[in-house]
Amino acid sequence: MTALIREIFSSVQGEGPYVGCRQVFIRFEGCNLSCRYCDTGRVIETDTCRVEIEPGGRFFLELSNPLSVQDVLDVVMNNYKLSLHHSVSLTGGEPLLQADFLKELLPSLKQTGSLVYLETNGSLPDALRPLIGMVDIVAMDIKLPGTAGCSPLWDEHLHFLSVAKRARLFVKIVMDDLSSISEFEEALELIAGVDDGIPLIIQPMTRGGKCSLSPGRALGLQAAGLGRLKDVRVIPQVHVMMGQL
Repeated sequence: MTALIREIFSSVQGEGPYVGCRQVFIRFEGCNLSCRYCDTGRVIETDTCRVEIEPGGRFFLELSNPLSVQDVLDVVMNNYKLSLHHSVSLTGGEPLLQADFLKELLPSLKQTGSLVYLETNGSLPDALRPLIGMVDIVAMDIKLPGTAGCSPLWDEHLHFLSVAKRARLFVKIVMDDLSSISEFEEALELIAGVDDGIPLIIQPMTRGGKCSLSPGRALGLQAAGLGRLKDVRVIPQVHVMMGQL
């Protein structure tokens, strides 16, 4: 089994409640959505996977794509001291598009003693279902159609929440000053209907390295969220501020 991998590197998590935690990132190619604020891009660069050897050093070794499960394990085990890392982050793109590969990779990752952290757009519940027992933390996006520029995914998100709550789950919603309040309220209802204890992260959209959600709007959204959920936080993209991958 092989997969298209964009890059593998060691850095700090820059989003959500695990900000600042050191992770090994495995970034998968390809996504089933095209969000207008995406910072990764949809162009699939299939020829090579870049591996950052010295964390933060911007020196990359290039490996030929696609990579096998053993290729990925060799990179992770031979280049990064896992005891320094909180977890291994599977990110993208959308990792669940390569669910068959994950089905082979995850047992071996678990055998290293590392936590498995899945970053996902929350639109593929059927792909998650057979994997959820091997995932420790799920970082799930809820896409507001008006902000993301995609079709409504309310049903997919609802089904995804019901599966993902078996792991340590938090939800992230990217917003700016133009985001729809009614769409935000619909997302709140969706989450609360599954479990009002699921943490929600309001993530200000970043444009050109600057936050596009004003402080007053952010605090107002948080207040609205706390009317339905127990844990609502406003957390910007810290890795962007740091200039990290």
